Amino acid sequence: MLSRRDILQASAAAAVIMGGMPRLGAAAAAQRITQADLLRFQPLGQVTLLHFTDIHAQLVPLHFREPSVNIGVGEALGLPPHLVGRHLLQKYGIKASSPEAHALAYPDFVQLAQDYGRLGGVAHMATLVKAIRAERPGNTLLLDGGDTWQGSYTSLATKGADMVQVMEALGVDAMTAHWEFTYGADRVKELAEGMKIPFLCGNVKDTGFGDPVFEATKFFERGGVKIAMIGQAFPYTPIANPRYMIPDWSFGIDEEKVQEHVDAARAKGADLVVLLSHNGFDVDRKLAARVAGIDVILTGHTHDAIPEPVIVGRTLLVAPGSHGKFLARLDLDVKDRKVAGWRFRLIPVFADAIAPDPAMARLIDGIRAPHRGVIDKVYGTADSLLYRRGNFNGTFDDLICQALIDGRDAEIALSPGFRWGATLLPGQPITGDALYSQTAITYPNVYRTQMTGEYLRTVLEDVADNLFNPDPYYQQGGDMVRVGGLAYTIDVGKPIGQRISNMTLLRSGQAVDPAKTYTVAGWASINEGTEGPPVYDLVGKYIAAQKTVKIPENRSVTVRGADPSGIAG
Repeated sequence: MLSRRDILQASAAAAVIMGGMPRLGAAAAAQRITQADLLRFQPLGQVTLLHFTDIHAQLVPLHFREPSVNIGVGEALGLPPHLVGRHLLQKYGIKASSPEAHALAYPDFVQLAQDYGRLGGVAHMATLVKAIRAERPGNTLLLDGGDTWQGSYTSLATKGADMVQVMEALGVDAMTAHWEFTYGADRVKELAEGMKIPFLCGNVKDTGFGDPVFEATKFFERGGVKIAMIGQAFPYTPIANPRYMIPDWSFGIDEEKVQEHVDAARAKGADLVVLLSHNGFDVDRKLAARVAGIDVILTGHTHDAIPEPVIVGRTLLVAPGSHGKFLARLDLDVKDRKVAGWRFRLIPVFADAIAPDPAMARLIDGIRAPHRGVIDKVYGTADSLLYRRGNFNGTFDDLICQALIDGRDAEIALSPGFRWGATLLPGQPITGDALYSQTAITYPNVYRTQMTGEYLRTVLEDVADNLFNPDPYYQQGGDMVRVGGLAYTIDVGKPIGQRISNMTLLRSGQAVDPAKTYTVAGWASINEGTEGPPVYDLVGKYIAAQKTVKIPENRSVTVRGADPSGIAG
């Protein structure tokens, strides 16, 4: 097993190899980051687990800025993944401005993005996967943590079929799910039953007799080791997403059922038990301490990229980020039905340094070709960094909120706390690809409604408790709802009902009156029958009218009571 000192020394060596030269632009940076460097790894043991999650249907390389605000509460206070910027880099001994620093953290994002280029791309990931499989034939499993079928125009247009085709070609051995369910029960069953990849969701039951809807566990043999792969779908899917799309299915964390699956796997001779989870990192950290017998949790949902596994008892938690930016490699030495040793690397998929796999590149080009008129359409130009990621508004969220207020003649806009969507650098065109990466959902209608000031405060309080409840089992959704036209103060350390204060209208500077009614626009309502134009049409029209989009950093949310390691500083 690599010690922490070994890992830090390896990181320092990588920094010398890849980060010790002055910035010379993307081409020179690519020469310093080679495919061989990214693949360099000393194999260990009998089993290699390769893991990615939350790719959100992004088939081609992109920029994606990591958060400047990721606040931990309760027992997660000040712990990974709730470290941002220099706090994260210092924790793991990563040199500022190095390739690893750019991939993992937000500082100097624009300059470093220009230096190191884009990350991700399934054709580039395929090259890494094939190389590792060639090195470890008969030892490797490739696992997909879910949120794979949603997040692009082509996935929306094909109802997820494009991603099934690509993941089969990539050779995924098993997957679990979350946003996949927003295509509706019938479509999910159709795709899951027709594909070659086991769709493992052991916590999904029918609401009638409580029978399992999907397979919970799949057994594999790698390197003479019997591996039980248990799938756990996002437990709050019917709350965070429309219940009417999956009316006859129930979800939940259901740790007793997880324990049953683990015990059953052990009873059937499993030497290694792996939970392929979409619970979210803090939920899985708590689960690991309460369910016995799990060797590894491959976690997803919260988009956390953590350079080392987090160890809880005897369980290793692996978090490989999102959008295809990373491929996690975990080698395991298994003896006497236990993990005797491990080695790990979170491999950043630097697209300029990796030769795309030709067959996968052809497949992706073929999928995208019929839709070029939509995905290549240019709506305008970004004149500032446009991103979405973090506990509060990103600049692309603010752009969406401005479009909602303008397009629906509203005083206030509410936009959901989604974590997915490509980042655009200043000067980049805002294309259909970028627009749909932020808005491609199956319930896109932009509503216009009336809300009292008191009801608005209740909405913010409820969402804040979903995010900042100190018990991770009660954290039910994404990040904080994004607001337009409104400023407020939030104290994350307060209990529900006491976190939100100082609500103020930005246009007038007047305090929000609890008894007064305001016109509010929003999208992604989970209520059936919501009427209004699709958000991608409304936002696209707004960008086209503006032509050039410049969005300053949002200063309308004042945060109190937070650990400083989770906030930019």
